[in-house]
Amino acid sequence: QLTVIKQGNFKVDGNKNFAYLETNDESKNIKLAIQPFIITTKNDVFLLDAGLGFLEYNQPIILKRLKENKIDAGCLTKILISHLYKDHTDGLGYFNDNEFVQNFPNATIYIQKRELDFALQQTESLSYNIPLLNELQNLNNSVWLHDDEGTITPEVTFKVTDAHAKFHQVFWINDSDATVFYGADDLPTNGHLKRHIAFKTDYDGHKAMELRKIWEQQAKENHWRILFYHDLKTPFIQF
Repeated sequence: QLTVIKQGNFKVDGNKNFAYLETNDESKNIKLAIQPFIITTKNDVFLLDAGLGFLEYNQPIILKRLKENKIDAGCLTKILISHLYKDHTDGLGYFNDNEFVQNFPNATIYIQKRELDFALQQTESLSYNIPLLNELQNLNNSVWLHDDEGTITPEVTFKVTDAHAKFHQVFWINDSDATVFYGADDLPTNGHLKRHIAFKTDYDGHKAMELRKIWEQQAKENHWRILFYHDLKTPFIQF
């Protein structure tokens, strides 16, 4: 079962500041959706990335959106983090009087350890929330992935691509002979699937372009469902 947890539509400026997108916005800022996904299988309830850390009425927006979709955050069993950019990780928790509060203390969080080590060195980067990343090191419910590819559960496999971001990883979730593919920012919108070009926002644009071609072919051959984290209109397609 798939549930789209759409936090909203946003615009992001050159300093990686996110703001809600208003109707008829004519700015030249990048416009995108932010929509984590819930995948419910026979054995687990997965959250795919955690979104932004915005608060509404002092409540984390990710928790509010889950409640609106009648999903108990305490029932999540595993969180799969594709990469550590702040619009994918800030929803993991927030600071209250300098104390970090987890939004999902009952869930196991799967993070690529090499990316964390890399990200913590990028002190001038506007893509990472360094204070939050420092807190992730101290959580007792984090599982650190070290390999280029592997299996998380019998239902979930992952692969490090180094395409959109250094140590970015993608996931396949298999359940009842159905496959869901989550490429996160390696394949953030349906347009990235249709346009076989290298994007300047990618860490390795050529590699990302080639992977998108491969994934499209594999999706057609194997009837995958592909999820699009940033697509304003199409959160997923089924081949």
